[in-house]
Amino acid sequence: MKLGNLFAVNAVIAGLFGLGFIFAPAKVLAQYGLIIDAGFSLVAQLFGAALIGYAILTWTARNAGDSDARQAMVLALFVSDAVAFVLSLMAQLKGVVNSLGWSTVAIYLLLAIGFAYFQFTKPSEA
Repeated sequence: MKLGNLFAVNAVIAGLFGLGFIFAPAKVLAQYGLIIDAGFSLVAQLFGAALIGYAILTWTARNAGDSDARQAMVLALFVSDAVAFVLSLMAQLKGVVNSLGWSTVAIYLLLAIGFAYFQFTKPSEA
């Protein structure tokens, strides 16, 4: 896979979840067996706003040439996705969310592996 394709996949996933968290946080989180109050809804919407930022960042970077800035994005996304993988796995194992939570674990794991590949193997194709 090319890094530009991974950025595009990341952008689509982040964009879709971001929009869901912004416009329908209770409905999105209910799918995971969570019931939220107004404070939790606000945090979900703020998370959605951050995801929209990730979506725009990765979508616009998908065709950018190799640079220090692009490599910094790869490192940041690898770390973010790896930490999110660990947190979502811990929550899943503790029963915080229902079985749909395994999809979150898988998404973060696959993205972390993808960005780790480009961070640590330094493939010639960016």
